[in-house]
Amino acid sequence: MIKPYLLVLVLFSVFQLFATQKENPVTQPAPVFPVPTERQLAWHEMEQYAFIHFTTNTFTGKEWGFGDESEEVFNPSAIDVNQWVKVIKAAGLKAIVLTCKHHDGFCLWPSKYTEHSVKNSKWKGGNGNVVKEVADACHKNGLKFGVYLSPWDRNRTDYGSPSYVEYYRNQLKELFTAYGPVFEMWFDGANGGDGYYGGAREKRKINAASYYDWPATQNMVRKMEPNIIFFSDAGPDIRWCGNEGGHAGETNWSTISTDSIYAGKSGIENLLNSGQEEGKNYVPAEVDVSIRPGWFYHSEEDTKVKTPEKLFEIYLASVGRGSNLILNIPPDRRGILHENDVKALLGWRKLINEAFKTNLASNAKVQADSYRGNSKQFAAINVTDGNKESYWTTNDNVTTGNLIIDLGSVKQIKYVTLQEYIKLGQRVKNFTISVWKNNRWEEVSKGSTIGYKRIVRLEPTKCEKVRVQITASKASPLISNIEIY
Repeated sequence: MIKPYLLVLVLFSVFQLFATQKENPVTQPAPVFPVPTERQLAWHEMEQYAFIHFTTNTFTGKEWGFGDESEEVFNPSAIDVNQWVKVIKAAGLKAIVLTCKHHDGFCLWPSKYTEHSVKNSKWKGGNGNVVKEVADACHKNGLKFGVYLSPWDRNRTDYGSPSYVEYYRNQLKELFTAYGPVFEMWFDGANGGDGYYGGAREKRKINAASYYDWPATQNMVRKMEPNIIFFSDAGPDIRWCGNEGGHAGETNWSTISTDSIYAGKSGIENLLNSGQEEGKNYVPAEVDVSIRPGWFYHSEEDTKVKTPEKLFEIYLASVGRGSNLILNIPPDRRGILHENDVKALLGWRKLINEAFKTNLASNAKVQADSYRGNSKQFAAINVTDGNKESYWTTNDNVTTGNLIIDLGSVKQIKYVTLQEYIKLGQRVKNFTISVWKNNRWEEVSKGSTIGYKRIVRLEPTKCEKVRVQITASKASPLISNIEIY
């Protein structure tokens, strides 16, 4: 029998324990800077969207117009932007970024600052406005709308002088005040070279790092569109992936030091592709690639459209490596997406739907070798609960860990999706994936970074348990989601 005074001591100790826990709850890990902004987090969740390259080049067969093309060349016979939107939405893409003006300077809206625009074309007797039609169709059908306005202009007489920068900013004001909301502004890295330049027909060179005064231009746009995402080689919000082949790096940090890169600088492709582990800025990569060899429509490329299988490979190498994919789909001379492109896009969507139809890890049992403060708030089950705001993590001094997902019975698996809780910073440096077979663990894959999302393709294998090991991390790893297909 417990003596009364001992019982009092036990009860007092228990009370103190609970009181201490209440006073000192288990806190979340400190952020690992830099961390994404709210607009960058929203951008990550989009994952993939469309690029539309459409201008006089569509009708001349060029990729880069020289700037001396007649406005009358632009004359689509049966333009249907609703067809673009319908197909793009059916393909699972979330937005359209339109080339409102490419390097040739021809504007797809009736800009009051130039005669080189649709207002002097034969299309609709000069009363057409492609930008308005696309923006309206996007907003009506639940797609976001983005703007590409080339900083280079091979038509303008004053390109290279201060007055051109004023002209460029005036056109941005036209676009953002009349066709918003705009989710992304795409700044191309091609700046300066040979051109028509109002009849000069010469080569002009500008200092891409200083000529446009990008900070002032971006501040101007941000005042009109506070949640805009800016794309360029160096961001500031999202960066180029360093290639147009459709792949981010196997190692892909969303962090990079922007003071080491700027538009037009050569030899930075590898840096852009992989990012920097100790980068000072959070600037994730966007992967841009065309469904055809060229960026504009050319009839001779009708048989060279990327297959659904190739597009699926690109998806795994872009979205599957923590980047967003912007896939270019150029309308043909009729002004619609070509039948071959449509077939490839819908076939691609079918492959994605089939591959990721049933998440075998949904609400599955999970065990971890440890979790932060032994608190349910950070327990292993958080990685399969479908809640993007919950996560598993470890104590501050623990930068490795194991998660074992029990599938309940033997299942065939082909893909494992991993996601970090990036609100507190990208952390994981290395991981491995193993399966339980023949009463032992068999390693089937390993990788480096995870970031917003990592999709790991495996050789099809049968197992009843999957183990994810975080073998190196910048700080306590934070895993918010694991899916198995």
